[in-house]
This record gives sequence, structure tokens and C-alpha cells, in this order.
Amino acid sequence: MDGEDIRPSAARLYRVAWAVYLLLAIAGAVWLGLSAGGLTLARFIDPATWWLDLLWGLGAGGALLGLWLAGRTLLPMARELERTIASLLDGLSPPDALALALISGFAEELFFRGAVQGTWGIVVATVLFALLHTGPGRPFLLWTLFALVAGALFGVLALQRGNLLAPITAHVLVNAVNLTRLTKQQPSPDLSPPNLSS
Repeated sequence: MDGEDIRPSAARLYRVAWAVYLLLAIAGAVWLGLSAGGLTLARFIDPATWWLDLLWGLGAGGALLGLWLAGRTLLPMARELERTIASLLDGLSPPDALALALISGFAEELFFRGAVQGTWGIVVATVLFALLHTGPGRPFLLWTLFALVAGALFGVLALQRGNLLAPITAHVLVNAVNLTRLTKQQPSPDLSPPNLSS
């Protein structure tokens, strides 16, 4: 992280996000470690079909990105949500956004699809995942709905492929494309923090 190169609010967001995702990954790893199957490499990758899992993940991530693009094109609420998130990310560099995409995709899939879904099933994991993606105001309802669809797709991938490589790949792809794109957007003037130095 380039703490000196980004605004204090973006630097704080970056540090808090890393802490949350590391805790989520540790919780998922401990949960799986204590479960009957344990925390094994087979939960993450099948050496015989890794390339197929990777393709499934890229395809699912691409489909979700296409769905979001359609929503962004058709729904003013989606564009409003993007402006709000872009203002929160203002000052975050694209490399930092990619790092967040990697840790968030890995940690959330390890916890939700690995631990929660493995214990309580796809419905509980999907609903909890969607509830994690909430925020203030109506536009964030769209984020929650998108997370519900994405979480269901990630859950089906985990069930179908038998490991976490496909859902991790899809999740990281969606986050990498969207976070990097949003860090490059200029925040809307009405959403920018006030200038207190004048």
C-alpha cells in the first residue's frame, strides 16, 4: 500500500478492508480446519481439472460483469451507486484496488462458499453474503441484490466444480474490473468531501 500517495480517508478504508478480509480468511480457514474434511488443498483446486475450473470462473465472472454493465446502462440507481462507491474509493490507486480485489475475492469465497456453505448450505451462505453487501440508501439495495445473484452463482460453481477455484476466480475478476474502473472515475462534486482548508 502506498499510504503517502493516497488520501487519508482512502488509506483508512484500505487498511480497514484488509483487516476485515484477513479476519474473514482466518475465520474461514479455522472453521474448515475444525470441520470433518479439514483445510486441504483439494478444497481449493483439483490438479486434474484446474484449467476447467479457471475457465468456469472466468466465464461466470464475465457474465456477472455483463449483467452489471446492463444494469448500469439501464438503471439510474446503478449509476448513482457507482458514483457513491467511487467517492469512497477516491484517492485509492488501481494497484491498491487490485490488491483489494484479490484479498476480498479469496477471503469471502473461503468463508462463505468454503466454510458457511459447506456447513449450512448454499441458501444460508448466499443470504449472508448478500447481507454483507449492504449500505445506506436505496442505491445500496441494488448492490445487495447483485450480491445475492453473484453469491448464488458462486455457490453453484463451488457445488458443481467441487472446489473453490472457480468461485474465487469469478469473484476476483468482478472485483478487479469494477474496483479498478471505479478508482479511475472522478467523484461527483456533490459527493466529494468538503474542502475545509478555504
